[in-house]
Amino acid sequence: MAAAPAACAVHERRRKLLDTGCATIDVVIDTAAPGPRPAIVLLPSSLRDSLDFDPLARGLACAGFQVLRPQPRGMARSHGPMGGLDLAALAQDVVHTIDTFGDGRAVIMGHAFGHFVARVADLLYPDKVRGVVLAAAAARTFPAGMAEALVIASDPAQPDALRLRQLQHAFFAPGNDPSPWLSGWYPALREIYRAAGSTPPKAAWWPVTHAPLLDLQGAQDPWRPPESREELRQALGRDRVEVRLVPDASHALPVEQPERAAAAIAEWAHALAP
Repeated sequence: MAAAPAACAVHERRRKLLDTGCATIDVVIDTAAPGPRPAIVLLPSSLRDSLDFDPLARGLACAGFQVLRPQPRGMARSHGPMGGLDLAALAQDVVHTIDTFGDGRAVIMGHAFGHFVARVADLLYPDKVRGVVLAAAAARTFPAGMAEALVIASDPAQPDALRLRQLQHAFFAPGNDPSPWLSGWYPALREIYRAAGSTPPKAAWWPVTHAPLLDLQGAQDPWRPPESREELRQALGRDRVEVRLVPDASHALPVEQPERAAAAIAEWAHALAP
């Protein structure tokens, strides 16, 4: 694993509202120096926005990227039609962000559910995607009990003690504090995003890639058991997929280990073709 990017003295964080014509997308932009910078987009996990990613975004900005965080529709200040929402619409929001703030081409990192959106963006808009980083992507078939743990963990109506147990079980490695994730969920959007994640079906995009993939896995992630470590390489080819394990991380990998994640992503992304 590469060393973490060094902290930088100059770091700017801006926030813009992007009108795509069919939605308004709240975009957080992190940069650390003037002039052209390769773009990287960070997409959050299920029912969360990407404001969790402040340390990761700073690390990537300090490593030489323009970091773009378009918040999903219905989250933060993003809004737009929600009826019939699907992965293609969410991917289009990402592409509008890349065209407006990323000079038309970017690496896309998708955390957990966010990797569904990243992969569909690559499927539908391959000329816009330099590479895809899967950050704590679950196994193709979710292990038993994980989806149920998510429902409890993300429900503020449940007792905090129960939610903390499920967060520790399904999202945070031993020794990592799950309590910040008692807040920050959008449970009212559960059914909308559950339906969105099934269209197009996984069979349409999971076995296809145009861009190179970095499969960044938490070493203690129960959503990605050891027997599934190589499933994407086996499906897509060892020349298309690089697998890296992040120690002391589970399914909340970019939040648990932002410095290690930033170092791995930066090293891989800088080596990609322009």
